[in-house]
Amino acid sequence: MEDDAPVIYGLEFQARALTPQTAETDAIRFLIGTQSLKYDNQIHIIDFDDENNIINKNVLIHQVGEIWHISASPADKGVLATCYNKTSDSKVMTCAAVWRMPKELESGSHESPDDSSSNTQTLELLCHLDNTAHGNMACVIWEPMGDGKKLISLADNHLLLWDLQESSSNAVLSSSAALEGKGQLKFTSGRWSPHHNCTQVATANDTAIRGWDTRSMRQIYCIESAHGQLVRDLDFNPNKQYYLASCGDDCKVKFWDTRNVSEPVKTLEEHSHWVWNVRYNHSHDQLVLSGSSDSRVILSNMVSISSEPFGHLVDDDELSDQEDHHQEKTKEPLQDSIIATYEEHEDSVYAVEWSSADPWLFASLSYDGRLVINRVPRALKYHILL
Repeated sequence: MEDDAPVIYGLEFQARALTPQTAETDAIRFLIGTQSLKYDNQIHIIDFDDENNIINKNVLIHQVGEIWHISASPADKGVLATCYNKTSDSKVMTCAAVWRMPKELESGSHESPDDSSSNTQTLELLCHLDNTAHGNMACVIWEPMGDGKKLISLADNHLLLWDLQESSSNAVLSSSAALEGKGQLKFTSGRWSPHHNCTQVATANDTAIRGWDTRSMRQIYCIESAHGQLVRDLDFNPNKQYYLASCGDDCKVKFWDTRNVSEPVKTLEEHSHWVWNVRYNHSHDQLVLSGSSDSRVILSNMVSISSEPFGHLVDDDELSDQEDHHQEKTKEPLQDSIIATYEEHEDSVYAVEWSSADPWLFASLSYDGRLVINRVPRALKYHILL
């Protein structure tokens, strides 16, 4: 029986990198990257068996340093990219690489051998995204609708567009752009828009959000002071092409219409510390997740700025007497609200992600290595569906 209770998985290492396995739409699967200074870092492949409410895991060795960011190919279940620390000449650099997991682990497996620790396998390095000329890598983002051959990396003040060659064993830098201005400009994060034929990318640096056209690598919009402090993360509404969510160290989550960037469409001020992550639900864009250093995950219902602000429209002649109250939904927008605040974490929540396979399920990861899997409350799920 489906249950709303959270399922918790603990890693022995600290961790801040989490991604759903984007190309996997049948099994519920997340990938976690660890941060250990003493031991080999790992990628944990987390398969959630929702019928039995249990987590199965496989562990892969990531032979290089601490993982700061992880992202999965949208087209190939076995391919992922990481940004990781590397020490050379006593200087720490953040590098990026593309990896392949062993064939037998590519799709969700539900039999997890108990002796999985003894037969730990290693990721296969496909290629480095060479950043020697460009500085530290903040993140790697894949073209969302593509064949998994195009990706962008953000390195210090450079936006780099890469083409992965056949078999992904080589990455060619096809074009780049640089942030220009005073001081040490540095990207913190970015997202590739699924709209406009995937020709737009949004980036965050300091308190600004910028839009870029990937064909010309020119800036197309800029929200100068999007947040009062550092912007940490961005996400595009999957169903409304000009809508973008952002979050930052001013404890706020903001929603923007990129055609008019003078002020946000909406602002949420529910967190009491830095907001690290914001994510739109892929199927129901009124559902928005945020994770923060206040150790909380908040699920919001931003229905007024969603693609269905009036709920599902109902034809008058379909209404029976008991359904008359539904008719109200067709008249005025539903109210925005906080659906739930999740308190299972005891440390900063660095990542929140929706499952690619189940739109009602999400995972959150805190720095102490605790992964929590939660579901949208059943009452709300049925309210949205029915």
